[in-house]
Amino acid sequence: MSSWKATAATVAGACALMASLPAAAQFQKPEDAVKYRKSAFTVMGTHFGRLGAMATGKVPFDGAAAAANADIVATMSMLPFAGFVPGTEGTTKGTPTTKVWSDRADFDAAAKKMQEAVAKLQAAAKTNSLDQLKTAFGEAGGACKDCHDNFRNK
Repeated sequence: MSSWKATAATVAGACALMASLPAAAQFQKPEDAVKYRKSAFTVMGTHFGRLGAMATGKVPFDGAAAAANADIVATMSMLPFAGFVPGTEGTTKGTPTTKVWSDRADFDAAAKKMQEAVAKLQAAAKTNSLDQLKTAFGEAGGACKDCHDNFRNK
């Protein structure tokens, strides 16, 4: 990646992160917070899925595409958590359990674990090595699964 692209990606990521910090205060209604976090997870999941397709051999490995997708996943992994505000818990399949709020320290630790695994995935994607991508993808996927298993209604 050229230095201007790296700089642009860094600036974009920093702006996205800064924009997410006051997000909780910006939600006018609980539904707005839910839409925000779902949107962030949707974008993250789409790009994570593209990495998974490469890691599992469903599509040919492309180092540049892997790095670009991993950068998006890493940025998006920081955003959804501002949308987990009181009053947004649900009881239907796929919604957060009340444990998100009652065990917030555990939820935050799971989010951090996922973000750390995604950072490793991002680094692995930049090596242009399919084997390293596969390993890091498995770890990141496991971190996502742990959170889903513990904090998402089934």
